[in-house]
Amino acid sequence: MIVLALDTAGVDCAAAVYDSGRNTMLGEASDMIGKGHAEHLIGIVDHAVDQAGVTLSQIERLAVTIGPGSFTGIRVGVAAARGFALSLNVPVVGVTTLEVMAAAQREKTPGRAVLAAMDAKRDEIYLQSFAADGSPLDAPRAASVAEAQAFAAGFDGEITGSATPLLKAGAGGDHTNVFPISIVARLAAAAPADAGKPKPLYLRGPDAKPQAGYAIARRV
Repeated sequence: MIVLALDTAGVDCAAAVYDSGRNTMLGEASDMIGKGHAEHLIGIVDHAVDQAGVTLSQIERLAVTIGPGSFTGIRVGVAAARGFALSLNVPVVGVTTLEVMAAAQREKTPGRAVLAAMDAKRDEIYLQSFAADGSPLDAPRAASVAEAQAFAAGFDGEITGSATPLLKAGAGGDHTNVFPISIVARLAAAAPADAGKPKPLYLRGPDAKPQAGYAIARRV
């Protein structure tokens, strides 16, 4: 099965083409842009597809990261994946960023449970724990730093993600939420295709709020 995977949930704008039958990455492209995913994504997809030596008509499944992450970036990725899937008449699978982060950590420390934790700022952490085989132990959620610290204190496993220094005393190194796009493709290839259309996973509301008290009266 040929899978086209997209990730715009964070600072990266990435795409990959993966052949699950041969367990081979055929092509991938990634650019750490921070913002502006909508303007860059199609070019990134073209680069990955060209590198893979395939055409879009050969794609058999779409994959996309659904969050948590950048509010706007997630919407861009999900909309693009659903658009590609509709035009190609193929299934599309959503994968959470926490799931991908945990999978990336398991490659480094196989046989260990993993707590994926993202620093969401505003005294909040996005987190989810996974068993050693990758199955989720709980649902993705937003918790206060104090709540997340209490949970992490009793967690027997590895901690990964940008919130690691907040949860693990003496945590050194560079802890980020960046992961290889290849993991998104592999997880999606192994997922059931009948999970329904992917939707953005938002664990809190958008930063932008409509202003109140400034509505202009409508003339009849």
